[in-house]
Amino acid sequence: MRTRSLILWIAAAVAAVLMLVASWIKLPYYAEGPGPAREVVPLISVTGRTTYDAGHLVMTTVSARQLTGVLALIAWIDPDQRVVGRDVLYPDGQTVAQEEQRSLSQMDTSKLAATSVVLEGLTHYDALAGYRGVQGDGVLIETVYADCPAEGELFAGDLVDAINDTPTPDVAAASDAIDAVAPGDPLTFHVSAGGEQHDVTVTRGECPGAQDPLVGISMINDFPFDVQISSGDVGGPSAGLMFGLGLYDLLTPGDLTDDRLVAGTGTMDLDGAVGPIGGIGDKIVAARRAGAQLFLVPRDNLAEARLADAGDMQLAPVGSFSEALAALGEELPEDTSVAA
Repeated sequence: MRTRSLILWIAAAVAAVLMLVASWIKLPYYAEGPGPAREVVPLISVTGRTTYDAGHLVMTTVSARQLTGVLALIAWIDPDQRVVGRDVLYPDGQTVAQEEQRSLSQMDTSKLAATSVVLEGLTHYDALAGYRGVQGDGVLIETVYADCPAEGELFAGDLVDAINDTPTPDVAAASDAIDAVAPGDPLTFHVSAGGEQHDVTVTRGECPGAQDPLVGISMINDFPFDVQISSGDVGGPSAGLMFGLGLYDLLTPGDLTDDRLVAGTGTMDLDGAVGPIGGIGDKIVAARRAGAQLFLVPRDNLAEARLADAGDMQLAPVGSFSEALAALGEELPEDTSVAA
């Protein structure tokens, strides 16, 4: 009897240890599925211009979390989650930190593009020509291209007011300052970021697909007034469309959503084109769970989106920012000015 009790006790102890291991030991697998749906308007801050009450515009996300044995079992059972290998999320041997940095940089670029498109439509701002001919405080780094000399040195959103001590009030001046320096000589960018100023030195070099040595950046003129968009730890380029709509709604009278909960996704470039994104099915599920009545889907994602369980939620395909406004019953005003 004692022997049997001892065996049962040992078996229970082993099972407990195995459960503990299965609960805590990380596996090289991740669960992908619908992430949080977040309203974008509360994330946008505008200083120097009149703002208005805005509607409920929601960006959708895809979640990814590393699995333990127990979590893997739960993910396999859940029809809204997929179990994927580490190489799917971190290709080409990238580290977690490298992928997170790349993803956050993409988000910063998308916010800058969205802001540029809205301000061009409403304030005569032009990302390359300036703002009503008035010289600004500098140029914004809009994109830092991968595997170029500027990667990891300059970042999207950095404000550059001088290059090699030459003032750069606009993109034309910044381009001239770069061109004035021989390709093998260093370029020192005077940068303002996060409330601090510092110098960043970069030498032009190889960039993928380019024959001539480059820094590896694109620049736009500084905005005519301050716009801040807080995205926290959410990365990737797919919130550009919704951030653009949120900013537009803040800067114009009336409720762009007509008292509906409107969700959506899509990249947006400086021309206002809306591009496809990954994880469209997960984002539709996230929007449906949030109670959205309308989902703005990139036109190139429409076929895949129709396979997702949208419930009663309407899908509206869009290929540009102006098409997204039209889907909400809005057009850019002919008198392009916003209240100061």
